[in-house]
Amino acid sequence: MNVKRIVICTAQVPFVRGGAEYLVEGLRDALRARGHLVDVVALPFQWSPLERIAESALSWRLLDLSQTNGMPVDLVIATKFPSYLVRHAHKVVWLVHQHRQAYDWYGTPLSDFVNIPEHRQVREAIFRMDRRGLGECRARFTISRNVSERLRRFNGLDSTPLYPPSRYANQLYAGSYGDYIFSSARLDRAKRLDLLLHAVAQMGQPAQLLLAGTGPERVNLERLAAELGLGTRVRFLGFVNDQELLELYAGARAVYYAPVDEDYGFATVEAFGAARPVVTTHDAGGVLEFVVDGSNGLVCPPEAAALAQALDRLASDAALAERMGRAGQPLAAAIGWERVVDGLLGREQKNK
Repeated sequence: MNVKRIVICTAQVPFVRGGAEYLVEGLRDALRARGHLVDVVALPFQWSPLERIAESALSWRLLDLSQTNGMPVDLVIATKFPSYLVRHAHKVVWLVHQHRQAYDWYGTPLSDFVNIPEHRQVREAIFRMDRRGLGECRARFTISRNVSERLRRFNGLDSTPLYPPSRYANQLYAGSYGDYIFSSARLDRAKRLDLLLHAVAQMGQPAQLLLAGTGPERVNLERLAAELGLGTRVRFLGFVNDQELLELYAGARAVYYAPVDEDYGFATVEAFGAARPVVTTHDAGGVLEFVVDGSNGLVCPPEAAALAQALDRLASDAALAERMGRAGQPLAAAIGWERVVDGLLGREQKNK
């Protein structure tokens, strides 16, 4: 076997760990399992104030990873913005996402850009950097069809989706179909947990809601739950360890996951790995690459009343929840590291 020296590049927001970090670690371990020498280079990323974005991008552009202390690096795999600005003759990208505030979130409450000259200049600079950094890659891959479509729509660049498996793929299991709805999503605005709370308040069934995770919206969500009179029906569990998370998936009646135009969404494939149906919305993005309405989950308009009806349907029928959850298992089982590694190592011809 031709052993390669590979560097995975990623941008790291200090004190934040989530799906992107787990993805990088999983890729590192999968490449090492193939016998390659692999390490991760992470640089801190700051988006506030907006002027700091250019500094983060420049840090990557100044970095040449052709060699380290006289030893050649055979391949660089970039992931999040702006890591793909790194310089290397054999650079590929497995794109997690771009700086969404400048792209599909622009003009929405989720973006910190406003329509003033200074912000427009930063946004245009991001577009130029992306065209340069992504355009010079030998091959472009993404984590979903949704991310590939954004890349084509905004930047005119083609790419190939490669789905990443969950870090829990071999540990998830199906337990009984309990009396609670579960969410493992980070507590931030893009995950639309406020919509879930409004839906639970309109449910006819007395199902509980368990929310695992941390995030900047926790105080606001707790306040909203109190205002809606949900009381003990909602439990904010905060951080849970891996074993607790697996148990929560295994015993749930259903999993809610309806973020705004999600890149991919590990929660979806994790729910299916535990044979749980997923309740989501028509505009959830990458989630819809897996959830089929009426088959392995329920897809609703992003409205509290519609979500309440869907949650009630599953809360009142454990057999239906099991049938839908079992239907999702083959989709999760088909996602593995082998195809990802084969793609990243085997295609060095630039996408046309």
